[in-house]
Amino acid sequence: MRLHLITVGEPRLAYARTGWDEYALRLRHYHKLQVTRVPGSTPAKESQAILKAAGRAPLIALDPRGRQWTSEALSAFIDAQGLGGTGELAFAIGGPDGHTDELRAAAHTLWSLGSLTLPHDLAMVVLVEALYRAGTISRGEPYHR
Repeated sequence: MRLHLITVGEPRLAYARTGWDEYALRLRHYHKLQVTRVPGSTPAKESQAILKAAGRAPLIALDPRGRQWTSEALSAFIDAQGLGGTGELAFAIGGPDGHTDELRAAAHTLWSLGSLTLPHDLAMVVLVEALYRAGTISRGEPYHR
C-alpha cells in the first residue's frame, strides 16, 4: 500500500529532520511512501492544498478532535484498509492553526496523537515513527515490544 504523508512545511529543527529521514527510510521497507509538503499560509489555503494533494485517497487528518489509536489498532486499521482494496492512504498534518472544518468534514478519519500539544516538527516525527511501528507490528517483527 502507498502511504502519502502530507505536511504543511517540513521539519526545520535538526533533530526532527534526522528523525523524519530515519523513520521514512525504515517505513519504505513496509509501504510505498510519497511525501508532499504544502506551503504554510492560512488554514484555508493549507487545507485546500492538502485536499488537492490527497486526491481520491482516504484522508486521515491528524487533529486533536480525532480518536486515539494504540500502535496495534493503527496497524490493524492500515491492514484492514489494504485488505479492503484501498491502495493509498493520505495522512495530513496541518499548520500551526490546524485543519479547517471543511478539511475535517472531508476526511475519512480524524486521528489524534494524544491530548498533549506537540510542536509541529515533533508531530511529524511521531507520525512517521508510528507508521513505521505499525508496519513492524503487521509483519510480526520485534521492534514493537
